[in-house]
Amino acid sequence: MGCCNAMGMGVGLWPLSLLVGILLIGVLVVVLMRNGAVIIDRLNGLGSGGNGRHARGILQERYARGETSTEEYRERLHTLREDNPTR
Repeated sequence: MGCCNAMGMGVGLWPLSLLVGILLIGVLVVVLMRNGAVIIDRLNGLGSGGNGRHARGILQERYARGETSTEEYRERLHTLREDNPTR
């Protein structure tokens, strides 16, 4: 009679339940982080379908660093817009 609590369950079951719960939360966190990274990449134009935005971002960074002249920047930007007119 002294081996069980009021609900009839043994003492050894709750630590296992706690461990399973912690593992499930860990898996959930990992899945959400991976999906979140994919969503962020798509918003930044790094995912599928965003190559034009990504290319423009690289072009803007190079122009900001002074690696390209204003004329070259405008020419390449025009080319990118021609290649991808919907964006």
